[in-house]
Order: sequence, then structure tokens, then C-alpha cells
Amino acid sequence: MLPKININSISGLQYFQLLRYGTLLIISIVFAKSGLTIEAIGTYEVFLFIASLTCSFWINGIIQSFLPLFQNNNSIRQTGGKSPELFNAFVLISLFSFLVIAFLVLYQFSFAGVLANTNKIPYFSLLLIYIFISSPAFLVEYFYLLKNKAWWMLKYGIATFAAQLLLMAVPAFLGMSMQISIIGLVVISLVRYAWVIILLRKYAQFTLSVKFIKEHLHLAWPLIITSLLGSSAQYVDSFLVLNKFDADTFAIFRYGAKEFPLVLLMANALSTAMTAEFSVKDKLMEALKTLRDKTKRLMHLLFPVTIVLIIFSTWLYPRIFSESFASSAVIFNIYLLLIISRLLFPHSILIGLKMTKIIMYASMADLAVNIVLSIAFINFWGIEGVAFATFIAYAVQKLIWVVYIKRVLGILPNQYIPMLVWVIYSTITLAAFFVVY
Repeated sequence: MLPKININSISGLQYFQLLRYGTLLIISIVFAKSGLTIEAIGTYEVFLFIASLTCSFWINGIIQSFLPLFQNNNSIRQTGGKSPELFNAFVLISLFSFLVIAFLVLYQFSFAGVLANTNKIPYFSLLLIYIFISSPAFLVEYFYLLKNKAWWMLKYGIATFAAQLLLMAVPAFLGMSMQISIIGLVVISLVRYAWVIILLRKYAQFTLSVKFIKEHLHLAWPLIITSLLGSSAQYVDSFLVLNKFDADTFAIFRYGAKEFPLVLLMANALSTAMTAEFSVKDKLMEALKTLRDKTKRLMHLLFPVTIVLIIFSTWLYPRIFSESFASSAVIFNIYLLLIISRLLFPHSILIGLKMTKIIMYASMADLAVNIVLSIAFINFWGIEGVAFATFIAYAVQKLIWVVYIKRVLGILPNQYIPMLVWVIYSTITLAAFFVVY
């Protein structure tokens, strides 16, 4: 039995996400050091890429919109302590899963041709099963979040990610084919799906409400679009690389095209927490100072770690993975530069003040810049150029928000950004990158 530790809902979700990322990282390391060919690993990356491409944006939009609707909507009310909202969210996600599956079945050959210059999607039958059972499973951790059951969330994460590691890494370690590892992924997804059903039977009221689904969709669609635009950079990058290069190069790119998870998790946690602070307009100046102070502390923690990673990544990558993935370190270093924009939080102010249209417009600009620069840079610098385009596009997005806040709200950047600290750390980070590069 695991000892109890003091965690809250936010830290519980952070630990859960770290477990997810850590599991995928260890699996990637095992694959790289096993007898699997780079081509086989590339087909696995294509498998995950297609699942993420077709599902992640609407899953994020539906779940983000579900959180404020839980126990606070105009359509249905809980009776007997059970939640009809949970059941209807499950139905909505399942419906979207069916639509994605139907799309892939009808257009699989055209989709495969456009995506990867091939005539078939790898492990297509397993992919369809995986999409259907894995999508609703994302409800589990957020239901625990809503119910303030952080410890249950952590135990669920430890159990399922440990099982995923065993079911996927052990077959590769024993010299089995990639198909066996992907079957392992489907099996653990089936376990998670079964756990969703168990939670539904225990906590959900099985009352279908078309009115609630409409209300949910009304709130979800802008978030779905924003999520699609916000996450489009990685899809544009991967699409261009997959379309222009072979599976080996795609695997090298995917192994490098990863943000440092500690930066991502801690930045998102601060952003989410500060959004609520800015919803109280009377405390705007106090919230700006709080954001500036917390951002400064986060910079002192995360920039030095990032700089160390940039310096040693070319030494670490071939040792953690293999010599075949040594060139992935350059891509990883470019993605590490995203910290320069990641630790700026103008969007927290805008969302808190319910000025969400500029959020979407800036995401559109991010997408446009990323596409144009990626197409241009890939012909000069190959996969490195694609990564540079993502770095520039993300910076443009943050710049738009900063300028908008200054001109419309009259709030200067130094009121919520520790400018001197940010400039010094950004300069050192860029210097370290170019010395290594």
C-alpha cells in the first residue's frame, strides 16, 4: 500500500501529467535501445500522430468546457448525489469518436496519401479501436479533479501508466514486433475505458439530455477551435516532415520535437490559477503584481534548468536513446527555446477579463506564421527549419497579446512581466543555444 502524501487537485493533476509524460519517455527510450528498427519506431510515431491529430483538439475543448458546466448549468440537475453531466459528457465524447472513426474509414486511403505519401495507415484496425476506447478515458482524471479526489487520481495514474509501461516496453525489450507493443497500448486503453464505465455506474445518473449536450457544445465549440489552432504547430510541423521525408527522419524529428515537461506543466498551472485572480476587476493591480512575482520565481527555477539541458543535450541524447537519434538533440534544443515565450502570461489576463476573441485571433496568427515559415524554412534548413518556425510563431502569438493589453487596457508589460529578469535569462538561453548549435 502506497503511503499517503499531501496533495491538492492542482498538484495531483501535475503529478498525473508527469506520470503520463514519463511513461511515454521511458517507452521511447526502450524502443530506441531495443532491436526495433527506426522504420518500425517511425510507424508507431505515425500511429500516435494520427490519433492525436484527429482527436486531441476536440477532446480538450469538450473537457475544458465540461469543467465549468459540472453542477453549474442551465439544463439538468443532479438527483440522488449522482451526476447526469458526467454521463452526457461521456456520450458526447463517444459521439465525436464515432465521427472520427467514420471519417477515417471513409477516407483512409486519401488521408494516408495526403499525410504520408503512402497507401495505408499503419495498424489501421488497432487505430480505430484505440480512438474509440481511449478518448472517453480522459474524463477520469478530470472527474477526480472536480471531486477533489487527488489521491485517487494519483493511484489511478500510477497503476495504469505502470501497466502501460510493462505492456509496451517489455515486448520490445524481448525482441517482439512493434505490433505487439501497440496491442499492449490498446489493452491498457481498454482497462481505462472499463474504469470510466465503473465511475459512470457509481457516480453518474444515466439520463440523456439533448438540452445539456447543446449547451455543452455551445460552450465547447470556441474552445475546440482555439485548441485546434493552439496545438496546430506540432501538427503542421509533423505533417510537413512526414510529407517531405521518410519514416526514419520523421522518427528523429518526433524524438526531438518535445517541450521540457516541467516548464509546460508549471507554466500551465500558474496560468490557470492566475486566470481566476483576474476575474475580480477590483483587484486588477494586486493580481498584476502577484502574476509578476510568481512569474519571477518561476523564471529563477526553470530558466537555469533549461540552459543546462541545452548545453548537455547533444551529449545526453545518444546515451539516453541511441546514436541513431543523436541529431534529435538539435530539434530538442530549438523546442527548449519556447521557454522564452512560455513564461509570459498575458493570456491569463485576457481570459480572466473574458476578452477571449483576441485569444482566438492570435492563435490564427500563430497558425498562419507557422505554416508560412515552416514551408519556407524546411527548404533551407530541413527539419531544423520547421522547429525554428514554431519558435517564431509562438513568440508572435505572445507579442500580439502583450501589445493588445498595452493598447486596449493600458497595462504596461513591466506591470506583469519581470522584464529585467526575463531579458537576462532569455539572452543567456539564446547564447547557450547558439554556442551549442
